[in-house]
Amino acid sequence: MKSSLFPDASPVSATHDLASAIATFAQTDGDYLTAIAPLSLHRRKGPTAPLHCIFKLGLGVVAQGDKQVLLGEEVISYGPGQSMLTSIELPVISHVTRASPAEPLLGLMLTLDGQEIMQMAADMQLAPPARLTPFQPISIETLDKPLLADLVRLVELLGQPALVPVLAPLIKREIIIRLLAGPHGPQLQHLVADGSPSQQITRAVSWLKQNFAQAMQVDELASLVHMSPSTFRQHFRAITGTSPLQYQKQLRLQEARQLMLNQRVDAASASVLVGYESASQFSREYGRLFGSPPQQDVRRLRLAG
Repeated sequence: MKSSLFPDASPVSATHDLASAIATFAQTDGDYLTAIAPLSLHRRKGPTAPLHCIFKLGLGVVAQGDKQVLLGEEVISYGPGQSMLTSIELPVISHVTRASPAEPLLGLMLTLDGQEIMQMAADMQLAPPARLTPFQPISIETLDKPLLADLVRLVELLGQPALVPVLAPLIKREIIIRLLAGPHGPQLQHLVADGSPSQQITRAVSWLKQNFAQAMQVDELASLVHMSPSTFRQHFRAITGTSPLQYQKQLRLQEARQLMLNQRVDAASASVLVGYESASQFSREYGRLFGSPPQQDVRRLRLAG
């Protein structure tokens, strides 16, 4: 069954400063990597087509406009004044649903470090999350003013390059502290709770990310994270929205797409590099995921860029 998450959002005016800060550095459509490595800024002047991508552990914020994410069969919508926490790397379909030249989508993504979260949680001596709090791989919460202020400070810091190496780590630590202490806290704490299913699936996802080109047996991966095969499959699908094999397939196809687009590797070579033994199977599965064969898809992406 499809569902939709629409938490109460803060007034758009509450994010005006953040939108203005993002617009200062993202003046035309695009995705902007910044001098603060975990931080990227995003601007779109109109709604976009659905895009297959991998969401990393991180915090996404829309300061202006609206976005929608499809995780499995769950539809997740969020907009100004809301924050989206992705607690585990996930293959999703994402697109902008509301934006215009006069009021473009303005947003940011701040990737987070799992080890840093674990250390901060230990330092804060937080109580473990209640057993009744279900783990959600993607959670949407209303931005509170202190967290919003930290994000504004982080973006505005880009205008002071000499201070970035000193101040950016401090502001990021403060953001993690506020996330752990705020509404997103229970989801982050699930990741650091020893022996929790979410932590075990996170380990499996990490293995898949590092070894996606290798042949993989689901039963062996389940054993690696100390789960029975049936329990592993159940928790993996519940958390990621897909099966382990489908997850690996999407990792392979996403990586092949990047190799062809950014390193101009041909389709046959890319298929081998990501672990396919059959070029025809690679082409078929690529077309199913991205809507067109490899060469045609990459040509379209280059023209669009």
